Amino acid sequence: MMENTTTATKASADRRPIATRSARWAQRLAAWLTTTPVTPNQISLLSAVWAAIGGALLLQGGVLAWIGAALCVQLRLVCNLLDGMVAVEGGKGSPVGALYNEIPDRVADTAFLVPLGYAAGLPWLGWAAALAAMMTAYVRTFGGALGLAQDFGGVMAKQRRMAALTAALLAQAVEHALWGTRYSLLAAAWIIMGGSLFTVATRTLGIARRLKSRHLATHQPEARS
Repeated sequence: MMENTTTATKASADRRPIATRSARWAQRLAAWLTTTPVTPNQISLLSAVWAAIGGALLLQGGVLAWIGAALCVQLRLVCNLLDGMVAVEGGKGSPVGALYNEIPDRVADTAFLVPLGYAAGLPWLGWAAALAAMMTAYVRTFGGALGLAQDFGGVMAKQRRMAALTAALLAQAVEHALWGTRYSLLAAAWIIMGGSLFTVATRTLGIARRLKSRHLATHQPEARS
């Protein structure tokens, strides 16, 4: 129990800021899940399942498939919201919770973004977008490994990547019904890749600035009168 409490405390001190966490529906759902046998790790794995379903729908194509894929994006985000709330606020964290918090997220990003490239007609772009998204997480966690607070910001952080993908999928459903083209998906793939690379750059520069500030703070010259 002490180990779980320590894990939950550490997680609460270094969490992605999510405004929806304070929403009444989210708090009630998380509170209910806390009373069930469902674990935060299982919720994290479910997020990857939704992503796999969404990626398959994205590849299938068609108005209903793209709307369904957009719904899967949002269900993935709901799982990402609830796993942390059940672990921290619900006190059901586990020693391996950090692994479940990160690895399914990387799988989910890839499951959505690689099919996005294929559906847009540029497979390499989907792979590039997935790699760029993974790099944003790498830089964030690397900053944490250096003893800094993890930087969840950036123009194309996870929530913004998924918001862009959701908007593109819904726009694509309309575009396909009207003109039969796929420019919405193509634009989303470029935006997500470019925005993710920019986020990698800004997070890296932020880490460099904080490392320099920490170095200066710990190597102040001795004050003499």
